[in-house]
Amino acid sequence: MVTSANPVRGPAQPELGPSLPEGVRVRILRTAHGDRRAAAELASALTERQLTGLDPLPAQPPVLLRAYRQEVRALPDATRRLLLLAAADQYPVDTHAFLRAVTATRLDTRPLVTAEVAGVAHATAGGIVFRDPWTRIAAYETASVTDRRAVHLLLARVLRGEGESPRRSWHRGAAALGPSRRLAAELRAAAHTARTAGDHALACALVERAAALSPEPSERARLLARAAADAWRSGDADRARRLVAATDDDALGGLLALRAGNATDAFDALLTAAVRYAQDGPGPARTDHPQHAAVHLLARATEAAIYTGDLRRCREAAAVADRLGIVPPGTLGGLAAAFEGRYDDARDLLKAAAGRCGPGGDPTLLIHSGIAALMLGDHTAAATATVRAAASARAGGDGVTVPQAMEFRAYADFWTGRPRAAEAATLEALRQAYTTGQDNGACHLQAALAMFAAVTGDEDVCRERAEAARSYALARGLGLPAALALFALAFLDLSTGRFAASAARLRALAAFGPGHGHRAIRHIATPHYVEAAVRTGDTRVARAAHADYDHWARTVRSPDDLALSARCRALLASGAEAVEHYRTALDLHASGTRDFERARTELLFGGALRRLRHRTEARDRLHSALEAFEHFGSPQCAAAARTELRVLGEPVSPVRGADDLVARLTAQQLMVARMAADGATNREIAARLLLSPRTIDHHLRGVFARLGIRSRIELVRLLGEG
Repeated sequence: MVTSANPVRGPAQPELGPSLPEGVRVRILRTAHGDRRAAAELASALTERQLTGLDPLPAQPPVLLRAYRQEVRALPDATRRLLLLAAADQYPVDTHAFLRAVTATRLDTRPLVTAEVAGVAHATAGGIVFRDPWTRIAAYETASVTDRRAVHLLLARVLRGEGESPRRSWHRGAAALGPSRRLAAELRAAAHTARTAGDHALACALVERAAALSPEPSERARLLARAAADAWRSGDADRARRLVAATDDDALGGLLALRAGNATDAFDALLTAAVRYAQDGPGPARTDHPQHAAVHLLARATEAAIYTGDLRRCREAAAVADRLGIVPPGTLGGLAAAFEGRYDDARDLLKAAAGRCGPGGDPTLLIHSGIAALMLGDHTAAATATVRAAASARAGGDGVTVPQAMEFRAYADFWTGRPRAAEAATLEALRQAYTTGQDNGACHLQAALAMFAAVTGDEDVCRERAEAARSYALARGLGLPAALALFALAFLDLSTGRFAASAARLRALAAFGPGHGHRAIRHIATPHYVEAAVRTGDTRVARAAHADYDHWARTVRSPDDLALSARCRALLASGAEAVEHYRTALDLHASGTRDFERARTELLFGGALRRLRHRTEARDRLHSALEAFEHFGSPQCAAAARTELRVLGEPVSPVRGADDLVARLTAQQLMVARMAADGATNREIAARLLLSPRTIDHHLRGVFARLGIRSRIELVRLLGEG
């Protein structure tokens, strides 16, 4: 296989500016192929809209490429011809035909020695490996049009193997001298083959070339829109944006706005496109089935409405679907009905949507199935649907949908008490979201990571991620991640005994409107609001919130929601009445999946039993809660259980496995410690975990303090012994 080596040039690579938004930084490094010199040049030329992620990034660093072109031009002609053949075989489509072309034409490869001496490229058994991607691009772009055409025709001639027709068509199209309907048709067919095989990057290149060869302007616009869709599905958001800019496709524009722009604008564009497809047939975009496209666009508009938390827009989309005779996604009607208080209707619609969860299937429908299951309190079904959505997306080469599925998988992982296990998967999804230009999804994942950090006791990480998510969300009208981030901060306050602060945040969450909060998050936060309100003695508003929560729980009959409603009744009651409500709650928890909340119910029940002097049962409940919190890796909740046990006069063992390194550190501290012991700098650790270097420095100081050490050398020794 022919590849390009990673660049290793110069004594030190420049750092990108600390003020660069994380999504832009990740995409710049991808565009620069990891070369920090190229990345620094690209970053220095960004416009204000590019800095905020609204416009596509530049494709190439002109100053760096200029120097590379001069270096290539200095080589002998025979060397440059061989490098051109290798570059054309790799850029922009990798076709693996260099060695066959050399053999077919009996080319003399000895001039490659000059390239090796110059450090530009070297020969291997698999072909030519360039020093870096920019050298490869320079080798291609410095050649004349005539020479490029000749090597493309040569490569097309030797690509005759099974499954090689799309790449053969690519080279034939690249060698074309001008517009050609025949070649454009061949490239469109080749793109369809590549798309069916899940190779959307190749499909994009083929369709874009077909657009360049098409003589009709309307056909060019349609093909560019198709290429933009392929670029998006391949994960190249910047290329997709550049291509969309050359079309008037409001559907694609709305999709890009949904993933990285203002959610309200995205909703309006997607709904407009859905109406146009349903009424007028397909525009320049991507399907010959307008009704199917309208349904798909309504599903995306539903996602935009979910992001904003705007009931009015949910109603508007449902009304449009009804007018057009389209059956909308169940989540759309279910959301509208739930937000309006029509809980019976909401339950039926959401159950229908959650039922579309078989293996395979459309990833978007599976994600909607997972969202519906979450709203119904069925976290096992939600996890199943989102896992299948990610698997279906990967099977179809649609990697851009994988982090979208993880956005909602994170909720199921959180509620079922798997924060440590889920954190790594969510962090990987966050990287994918940033890499593929989905900054809105990244914002949602940041808020989810803030929730995990709240549970695992990483207060600084929780605050940093929550504030980053809220700052971005409020600027984009993303009510869902804004509300989730606020809930994370409120949960952190609640678990650390700052009850007044927690209650204040949760009251604020209830008051927030579209774009700032979300009724679904307000709903799931109700049990925690009741607890905080009871702790502060102000239960008037909390009682009304619980009444609505109880109505929903009784309607959907979710064991976990019913259990939490019973826990709320216990908190709002006293004496023997409270005890009975707690027992009811634990009986219901036994049929549910939210084990973490079951442990919190046991903690609260144990405290109530202690105050009623039921010492034996109180001790048993508190020990059970303590064991669960230690298993979940929730030190603050575990500390609360220990405090209750000490008040009982019960001897409490030290933190489980106090001599064990894992038990002495939080999840995030342990991750940082392992990376530091492997030799990573604070800045490198920050880049991997998508946190600030300041937070990493704070974590390392905490690690040293908890372990009683003073240097990284001691840390390496301790980890080695562990």
